[in-house]
Amino acid sequence: MAATSMMMLMQGREVNSLGTLRFKSKAVPSSSNGVLMVRASLQAPTMKDEVKTILKMTAPNQWNKLLHRNEVEDEMVANPFALGEIVKDNRIFSQNFTIKSYDMGPSRTATIETLMNFLQETALNHIRNMGLLNDGLGSTPEMSEKKLIWVLSNMHVVVDHYPSWDDNVQVDNWFISSGNNGQCTEWIIRDCWTKKIYARATSKFVMMNKETRKLSRIPEGVRREMEPQFLHCSPIMDGDSSRLPKFDYSRMEHVRTGLTPRWSDLDANQHVNNVKYVGLMLESVPKSFLKNHELSGITMEYRKECGKEDVLQSLTDCSIDADECNHLLRIEGGTVVARGRTQWRPKQAN
Repeated sequence: MAATSMMMLMQGREVNSLGTLRFKSKAVPSSSNGVLMVRASLQAPTMKDEVKTILKMTAPNQWNKLLHRNEVEDEMVANPFALGEIVKDNRIFSQNFTIKSYDMGPSRTATIETLMNFLQETALNHIRNMGLLNDGLGSTPEMSEKKLIWVLSNMHVVVDHYPSWDDNVQVDNWFISSGNNGQCTEWIIRDCWTKKIYARATSKFVMMNKETRKLSRIPEGVRREMEPQFLHCSPIMDGDSSRLPKFDYSRMEHVRTGLTPRWSDLDANQHVNNVKYVGLMLESVPKSFLKNHELSGITMEYRKECGKEDVLQSLTDCSIDADECNHLLRIEGGTVVARGRTQWRPKQAN
């Protein structure tokens, strides 16, 4: 599994199972600004044999191993406020974020859009740190020469807990090859200090010609650029969990019409950013439902680009037991832009 690669050694220092440096530490508050000063003693690297064993496991067993790894008391993360660092020969990238007041929603926790923005930002910074980022966001030099871009095909996010204001989170990102015209991008979001996992996500990007807007196979030159960056492992989550079932559009109970993207919703490739699709899709979820439920998972299937001039319609159908909803986002007139499925849990009383 990809996450286990984060246990590899970097510069002679031990890296824990999610890619950060391990320290046995004693925290002492600083005199003025509340930042913790850390006394750290480096541990000797002792994990090579364990890494080899875990990489041979099936994906479910790898994930269980990750979740039930031995915890180190008083363990802290090095450089929690750094922009990011490369681990394992540029194949694992870790970046840290602090939850700001504007990242929160009505529940006083980070929103699903905030978490998905973190995923996007980390993946792009990973490519930039590889030295492959060229004239377009996410485009390598060979892609730019052939006028190719990556576009998101599908996304699956599971949220165990939402961070709150001023929490420090770390996002770990890596890439996996996927067929002749795509790549999988994987993430884990966790607390910088306690190691508690907030969320995990997997996605597939496919290659598109920027001028014709048609999908393309990955050219051999682009494959040579990207291949050294791929981890050879299974996706972090089972692919079956990210497949959307067929559902009857005509029976969608909740409908919002007349939704129009704003200019600020467009990305550098001049179409609506993938995270904005999520907000538009959730516009048709009843507010009474949102007040009493928290989103625990979302699967998105992106079918068509959407521009500023498009007028959209958002449709939602909630199941009888109200823990799962099906969603449809389409241009008024019928063209499907995206499909989705969400899972929910009752909100806990404050």
